[in-house]
Amino acid sequence: MMREELLMVIEKNSRIDLKELAIILGVEEIDIVNELATMEKEGIICGYHTLIDWDKTTIDKVTALIEVRVTPQRGHGFDAIAERIYKYPEVRAVYLISGGYDLLVILDGKNLREVSQFVSDKLSTQESILSTATHFVLKKYKDHGTIFEKKSEDERMVITP
Repeated sequence: MMREELLMVIEKNSRIDLKELAIILGVEEIDIVNELATMEKEGIICGYHTLIDWDKTTIDKVTALIEVRVTPQRGHGFDAIAERIYKYPEVRAVYLISGGYDLLVILDGKNLREVSQFVSDKLSTQESILSTATHFVLKKYKDHGTIFEKKSEDERMVITP
């Protein structure tokens, strides 16, 4: 069994039935179970997540993408500051990026004010952070390969004279 094939299938649908997965990959179900356990132990599979369209719920939630420019720390580079940032519970993701900024922080908050307060009180006050630029997600079209608003196809028959 190819690990890559298994990973590609479960990345798209982590809830796939193990029997179905075994059939797709042409192996025994026990082999799937063992391989998943091994990859979890090795840290290849880091977690299983549910993708939710929060706009269809009554919960108020905003997502912000915050670009952060930092001064790398001697002997630690960007790792120490990234670790300080990702330890905040409201931070969903931190990436080292190329371009004009060094880190991209993805943050969830209840509202714009809460996110702005996080940036001003927790991010901007750290001495190694030089500047930030905050962008709010206004609408999600596609996330993790899932299209949020599927357009319905017109199922009417075309009739010409």
